[in-house]
Amino acid sequence: MKVFAIGDLHLPGGEDKPMDVFGGHWDGHFDRIRDAWEQSVGEEDVVLLPGDTSWAMKLDAAMGDLDAIAALKGTKIITRGNHDYWWTSLSKLRARLHKSMVALQNDSHVIGGVCFAGSRGWACPGSTGFGAHDQAIYERELARTRLSLQSAPDGVPIIAALHFPPVNERHQPSGFTELFREFKVKTVVYGHLHGRACKNAFEGLRDGVEYHLCSSDYLGFKPKRIL
Repeated sequence: MKVFAIGDLHLPGGEDKPMDVFGGHWDGHFDRIRDAWEQSVGEEDVVLLPGDTSWAMKLDAAMGDLDAIAALKGTKIITRGNHDYWWTSLSKLRARLHKSMVALQNDSHVIGGVCFAGSRGWACPGSTGFGAHDQAIYERELARTRLSLQSAPDGVPIIAALHFPPVNERHQPSGFTELFREFKVKTVVYGHLHGRACKNAFEGLRDGVEYHLCSSDYLGFKPKRIL
């Protein structure tokens, strides 16, 4: 079993949201993702999708995008992003997902001797514009991330997914990095950052945890193998 990650697919969800308005490199981006996916991912592999999967506002509108992802090879594990407004009721989502897809929320899932955990996350203290409103959401997301990590069985290596970066622009420690250190997480993937913001991304080893930025445009619209 190989493990890949690619986030921020930003599929249309029935909305008029052509991604090429953010640059010509987004033109036909899902076709490019699908082609690269089919060339590298096998049926026995796992692909993490850390948020911002569809622009849809309602689950019904998102199902076309989710079904298109389900048609790709491997087991797909999704977490919520800040633009995934269609993700409201977890039970309703899980009832409609294809069997090859797993939605994580306050829990975890074990495949092939690896535990997958994750949450949406949020901007970290010290980030540009961080305020009291952000602090409340940040603390709530820390609690959700802890619940997910606590659900992991003992002795099983953990790969975690956040949508937001786990640190601020200065790469200072956060509650997220402390949780990943506490639970001895092996690898963390995240997205959310695009364009010039990627220059401030943290990647590499920290406190024994390996971090990967996996926004689809940052990866050239190709799933990144992380295990």
